[in-house]
Amino acid sequence: MKKIWQFCLVIVLALGVLVGCGQTEDTKKKESSEPATEQQVAGYPLTETDALGNDVKFTEAPKSIITLVPSNTEILFALGLEKDITAVSDNDDYPEAATKKEKIGGMEFDAEKIISLNPDVVFAHETLLGTSEAGLQQLRDAGLKVFVVKNAGNFEETYKTIEQIGHITGKADEAKKITADMKAKVKEVQAKVKDVKQKSAFVETSDEPDIYTAGKDTFMQEMFDLANIKNVTADQTGWFKIDAEEIVKRNPDTIIVKYDYVKDIVEKVKKRQGFDSITAVKNDAVIQVDANLTSRTGPRLAEGLEVIAKAVYPEAFE
Repeated sequence: MKKIWQFCLVIVLALGVLVGCGQTEDTKKKESSEPATEQQVAGYPLTETDALGNDVKFTEAPKSIITLVPSNTEILFALGLEKDITAVSDNDDYPEAATKKEKIGGMEFDAEKIISLNPDVVFAHETLLGTSEAGLQQLRDAGLKVFVVKNAGNFEETYKTIEQIGHITGKADEAKKITADMKAKVKEVQAKVKDVKQKSAFVETSDEPDIYTAGKDTFMQEMFDLANIKNVTADQTGWFKIDAEEIVKRNPDTIIVKYDYVKDIVEKVKKRQGFDSITAVKNDAVIQVDANLTSRTGPRLAEGLEVIAKAVYPEAFE
């Protein structure tokens, strides 16, 4: 009886090994035929370095995102991440869907509210560091992942920012498509204005008595260069305050107004003392443009370039 039992045990074990081998082979075949998961394709885990030099690790694509500035928000929406955006800043006004998102404050955001929402990542911005460093540290201390996006200073840095955010969020291909479209738009604008007789322009970002404008080494100067426009204040560096009398002396062909907080600002500019002698005023070439298009370093920046070029060379776009 004992021998019979031992024989049966051997048979059972042998069958078990055979079944196990069959399953292993089937599993191998199944594994080899299955495509890589979405997470593997996206390349997680990944590490990106933010504007502060911090290496921030992501083990998967964030599914709950809070963005603290409009440029970040526009990039995230353009990447198709609307459903993953939990909250935005009070200043977010584009696209329309952004206005319906939960709000977390402006430059001085509500850190406690952000912590309570417990996002996978908070996309901050380098421009917030002067006013919100303590708040950002509060978020980190609460265990939240904070990624400070670089303040892009030109088109090339804007492309890199869009692609970096796309990489982090698992939307690398979409990001490259966005930047490719932007580059194509820039080339299209350049092609339309390359043979025009060059005109000069003056741009202002605020009204009297503190009129500010752009010199060389600014994003605005790059836009002027790309659009074949002579900047009448290119002899100065950076953004600076300028007197109305000095604008009259520089006599631009076009005056570009990049703000809308003053009612009827175009007419107001034309009526400034001495401005009736400026070529731009004589030719009715004081043009107000959407500041967001020309200052937010996101997907619409190339459209902003076109707006600037059209303001100076409308005939080239007819």
